[in-house]
Amino acid sequence: MASASGSNPPNAAPPKPPVVVPGIGNNIVINPTQRGNPILDLIRNVGKEYGDIPADYQVGRTTGVLFLSLKYHRLHPEYILARIEKLGNAYNLRVLLLQCDVTEHKDPIRELTKVCLINNLTILIAFSKEDAGHYLSTLKQFEHRSPDLIKERVDKSYTAVLRSSLTSISKVNKTDVETLKTTFGSFAGVAKASPEQLTKLPGFGQVKVRNIQNAFHKPVRNQGTSALSQSATQRQAQTGQASLGDATSALASTQSGDKGKGKDSLESGTSAEKPFEPRASSPDWDIELDLNEDEELYL
Repeated sequence: MASASGSNPPNAAPPKPPVVVPGIGNNIVINPTQRGNPILDLIRNVGKEYGDIPADYQVGRTTGVLFLSLKYHRLHPEYILARIEKLGNAYNLRVLLLQCDVTEHKDPIRELTKVCLINNLTILIAFSKEDAGHYLSTLKQFEHRSPDLIKERVDKSYTAVLRSSLTSISKVNKTDVETLKTTFGSFAGVAKASPEQLTKLPGFGQVKVRNIQNAFHKPVRNQGTSALSQSATQRQAQTGQASLGDATSALASTQSGDKGKGKDSLESGTSAEKPFEPRASSPDWDIELDLNEDEELYL
């Protein structure tokens, strides 16, 4: 009887998972407010536990993730701003995991990108629930990995740089690069090679030889610069024509004026010109008088 009286009533709600203090283990720490989120079932290969954290998901000691659905953001645009304010400066790496579940998503994503830039957040866009769960799992799995794993591996040897440079020319492949290197010895030797020397090489036709010659000897100019140069030439030509027309008209007026002055000088017997009379000074302006006149007009 004692055990029966101490048991939970039949209509009581099932107990919720306990909220623990986040530790330093291999589990993703989840904010209790995220209970019921469908992406929790899609977080695989890592453990999960609930903890009292300012972010929605803590995938590292210094990495916090806020989750936001665009559909929810359309109904409650103030939610994410309140969450960011509550987040404060709790993490070094702050991520906004955005689930794109609406059709018209261009403008909201642009708006949220600005919010992330202002508040020092990194935005990750997931176009499905599976993508969101995979992102969280990957962030936790790569918590202690070196960033060199995702960097491009670049071979800085001379052969690799030569191969990368010459294969950027159209129709030139890696086999052609080895042929050029064996024949001419260096990049400078390839640049100085004549079309006759290139044509004698195996696998080098007219098109490939022309492309190599254009790459080393043709001036760098595209359609944009050509259009700019043409427009500049046209403007210069128009300016020159206008200047020539002005000069011609000025010369004609000068000649006609000289003829008139000659006639006047012959008639008057002197070549002295009439001095220029200065313009009469303007009357003083009394601002108070004008204001008084304006007031009288309105009265």
